[in-house]
Amino acid sequence: MANVEIYTRPMCGFCAAAKRLLTQKNVAFVEYDGWKEPARKDEMIQRSNGGRTFPQIFIDGKHIGGCDDMMALESAGKLDPLLAA
Repeated sequence: MANVEIYTRPMCGFCAAAKRLLTQKNVAFVEYDGWKEPARKDEMIQRSNGGRTFPQIFIDGKHIGGCDDMMALESAGKLDPLLAA
């Protein structure tokens, strides 16, 4: 199973949707709270090459984007192969 990391913040509907999809797929993930740990937000921006919106999602260290990007991968049938790697 792939190593999944997700940068989130409280009260974020997109964050909740992304985590819900991963949970439905029984994918374990590491969550970094950019609100509680402001340094995590800076880290997220650097790792995502300037992505400032939450969530930002990484699979095996590769930035896949935000919630909409992950949902697009799911719709195209490309998310499961990434998660299985």
